[in-house]
Amino acid sequence: MTLLKTNFSRRVFIMQAIAVSGAVLTAQQVAAQAALAESDAQAVALGYKTDASKVDKAKQTKYAAGQVCSNCALFQAASGAAAGACPLFAGKQVAAKGWCTAWAKKA
Repeated sequence: MTLLKTNFSRRVFIMQAIAVSGAVLTAQQVAAQAALAESDAQAVALGYKTDASKVDKAKQTKYAAGQVCSNCALFQAASGAAAGACPLFAGKQVAAKGWCTAWAKKA
């Protein structure tokens, strides 16, 4: 009977260790997302700038002072974060101080 309990405990331990390892790897992949470069094809298409104060207002007529990624409805990060995810740039982090033509006011 003790042998069965010991084997069961080992099996449970191994399954839990595998599950935890998978969760850790997933978290590391999310944290390791690369920053979006202004030269990225999607970024160029949407006029993305890592610093909204450097947006060419003559070329980007939709831009208005105060519009930054951190106050965009699409920006997905904790308040005060320097960068975060945006569904328009899958797998890349956008700068909180950045801007693109898809900017939409948070509700």
